[in-house]
Amino acid sequence: MFGAAPVALPCWSDAGWLRSRTGTVDAVPSDDDPWSLDAFCASLTSVSEATVRAYRSDLLSFVVWCERAELAGPAMVTRTTLRRYIGSLATRSYARRSIARKASAIRRYFGWSVRTGVIANDPSVGLSAPGGTGRLPRVLRDDELTAVLDNPPGTTANDPPALRSRDDAVLELLYGSGLRVSELCGLRPEDIDIDRRRIVVWGKGSKQRVVPLSSPTCDALRQWLGHGRRILATADSPSDAVFLNQKGRRLGPRDVRRLLDRRAPSPTHPHALRHTFATHLLDGGADLRAVQELLGHADLSTTQHYTHVSKQRLRSVLDATHPRA
Repeated sequence: MFGAAPVALPCWSDAGWLRSRTGTVDAVPSDDDPWSLDAFCASLTSVSEATVRAYRSDLLSFVVWCERAELAGPAMVTRTTLRRYIGSLATRSYARRSIARKASAIRRYFGWSVRTGVIANDPSVGLSAPGGTGRLPRVLRDDELTAVLDNPPGTTANDPPALRSRDDAVLELLYGSGLRVSELCGLRPEDIDIDRRRIVVWGKGSKQRVVPLSSPTCDALRQWLGHGRRILATADSPSDAVFLNQKGRRLGPRDVRRLLDRRAPSPTHPHALRHTFATHLLDGGADLRAVQELLGHADLSTTQHYTHVSKQRLRSVLDATHPRA
């Protein structure tokens, strides 16, 4: 009754995609475009739209550079070509993280090109960006955090209560649960369980995780969902959006940046609240693996960046307070 497992052969669909039984989707390379960037970007089904846009931008810059060097397609690119390109980015004073991102896009592109038969050999194998000291994440000081969450200097008694309740809930979630801005903007009502004090978060690559909610976050969400949201909602408001902007549309990352500009005493990026969340956990003795799970990091090495921040903060406390430091 049970035979050998079927071989995972790819199959062609009418839509022009190459799909394997593992669920991976590859767009068919185009004969009209030797670089096949559109097909490559269409194959990136496991990453966010922002990542796709970043990859496209990085690869377009690379293609322009190659064509100026009279390289008409990926088959003409060699490992030496790639090393020269990465070196040119360094000499043009690109940040180390930017170069690393561009190198990642190139590796993924050439891996896809081999897999789909655009080229025979991958020149990007082992390609790495130059080393160097990365910029440590910014962590809010206690007075900055208090101002943002409890005593925002940019608000007045005349501000609409609905906006204040929304902003309170947004900022409490970013700091209290360490959400990415994209994760917060994509929240649906069914993702939130205030009674059990937890939230289901859909992170990068549609990976799901469950994150606890702090008491202040629960209070802020009750106020927003119970009163504030219906004031901002219109007939056209999406029913599956937890947070709305002043026009009744789903809250977007730019809206979050603007509300934080109003609330913060100094210029602050929303991601700084996530950095602060992780650093405060480690300062308090949290296990690194637990912090990794809470942040939704696929790789522990990403979470380890926060250990450097935490050690730096603890060192500064020691230097400032210990009599023999």
